[in-house]
Amino acid sequence: MFRFSARLAGAAVALTLAAATPTFAQQLELKLMAPAAPGGGWDQTARSMQQALVASGVARSVQVTNVPGAGGSVGIAQFVNGSKGDGHQLMVNGFVMVGALAMNKSPVTLEQVTPIARLTEEIQVIVVPANSPIKSAQDLAAAVKADIAKVTFAGGSAGGVDHVMAALFAGAVGADAKKINYIPFSGGGESLAAILGGKVTAGISGLSEYDGQIKSGKLRAIGVTSEKRIPGSDIPTFKEQGIDLVIANWRSVVAPPGITPEQRKTLSDAVEKMVKSDAWKDILKQKGWEDAYLGGDAFADFLKKETVRVTDVLRSVGLVKS
Repeated sequence: MFRFSARLAGAAVALTLAAATPTFAQQLELKLMAPAAPGGGWDQTARSMQQALVASGVARSVQVTNVPGAGGSVGIAQFVNGSKGDGHQLMVNGFVMVGALAMNKSPVTLEQVTPIARLTEEIQVIVVPANSPIKSAQDLAAAVKADIAKVTFAGGSAGGVDHVMAALFAGAVGADAKKINYIPFSGGGESLAAILGGKVTAGISGLSEYDGQIKSGKLRAIGVTSEKRIPGSDIPTFKEQGIDLVIANWRSVVAPPGITPEQRKTLSDAVEKMVKSDAWKDILKQKGWEDAYLGGDAFADFLKKETVRVTDVLRSVGLVKS
């Protein structure tokens, strides 16, 4: 009788403790690396995740650290070598890191991380000055095919999404991608000044960066890289102009190597809950980011294919040696 009563008492205590204990999500404490300096796209993504994870109750705390250098190459090396098996650590990364790792011949690669999810993407655009004789993607294609060296493209860092897009455009219209005349700029303001000043033929960037100048009539958008036309936009896609060019600047989040399947599931579930939260949806609207959530094995497969594609393009323009 005593033993039975003790069991009942023990069960009651366990139920009471369970009721008093916060949910696992509320106990989750995460560390999130942005492998770039404060203020950039990866840093903004990391701090937006921090805000949404805590505001939605998915995590109790999220600590963000910045490790800048070499397009994320420094950060991923520290992440892979210093956080192995840590089920509370995440790192933001994206398209730019794929090219940076290939160009820097990094001994650490994305094959060593644990894929968690793609989060956002931003459609790219090619613009020309409003007074440019180039009115369409076909006009630009004709100029590139006539003399590719005379067509100058302004964009972000060498090997980044803008550079890859210029090479893809050249290849899609039948020109030699190795001969593209690409001028990298460290900041959007510098490239914009070059475009508006007529110092380059065309500019490449994320659509949101040039949106104000396009709407004001200072720049003419000749095409966007989405599969289908953006709802409410009058900018044609390259595909509808007969040029097979689809690309997006995506951002994602990964975990360290060596974590257990259970740890991976915990992190994946936390990120999935975050992207479904109102807090995250509000951030996407504020930032002008497109929701491109892709989790689990689907994201792992995407990451492998994108790494091959980007490396092949950089090899085609001589930035990566065979």
